[in-house]
Amino acid sequence: MIVVHHLEKSRSFRILWALEELGLPYQIQYYRRTPEYAAPQALKQIHTLGKAPILTDQQAVLVESGAILEYLQSAYDQANHFKPQQKSELQQYLFWLHYAEGSFMPLLVFNLILNLSLKRVPFVVKPITKKYVEGLQQEAIHPRLSDHVTYVEHFLASHDYVAGEFSFADIQMSFPLTALVSREAFDVPHVERYLARIKERPAYQRALKKEQALNEHGA
Repeated sequence: MIVVHHLEKSRSFRILWALEELGLPYQIQYYRRTPEYAAPQALKQIHTLGKAPILTDQQAVLVESGAILEYLQSAYDQANHFKPQQKSELQQYLFWLHYAEGSFMPLLVFNLILNLSLKRVPFVVKPITKKYVEGLQQEAIHPRLSDHVTYVEHFLASHDYVAGEFSFADIQMSFPLTALVSREAFDVPHVERYLARIKERPAYQRALKKEQALNEHGA
């Protein structure tokens, strides 16, 4: 039996979505975040890194969303419904599958950490810290993030999905783009339409209902 070790409000939702797309039976082991919004130590009993998502399938123990998606597609999507086979579309699939966490998400996470750090700074030093953080964001984060946002928005202006038809690369891209729309002040109508399109899928809705029930009631 496949088991997803699922941390609340995390990237592991993508794995629930993928499993729903595949129509596979699976169990969810649910973990709440600590008061510091970190993953609980219990996850380290499953994998040394103690991070979510973790997927176990018999003797296999996998971490990293992209690796898990590739494993599920290879092991259970024999008809290649969720991975294109045409060369140019396959190239796009591989690019977006790895771009999501390799290039795009780190910028969003770094920017979020900087914003959160200001909330924990003592009042007496906050003006100085705020000036430093804002300078760092303006010099190192915002220009790079803007380049990536422009790139993605331009691409989605002429594509319904990132690699031809819907694929696991769309699932992978859903998390950073959702974070972008919810946290950052960018005008991205094509990204918003793309997210609305992929989130209409029945498998997404089923995964969302399961996650909402877990967030409300726990495991």
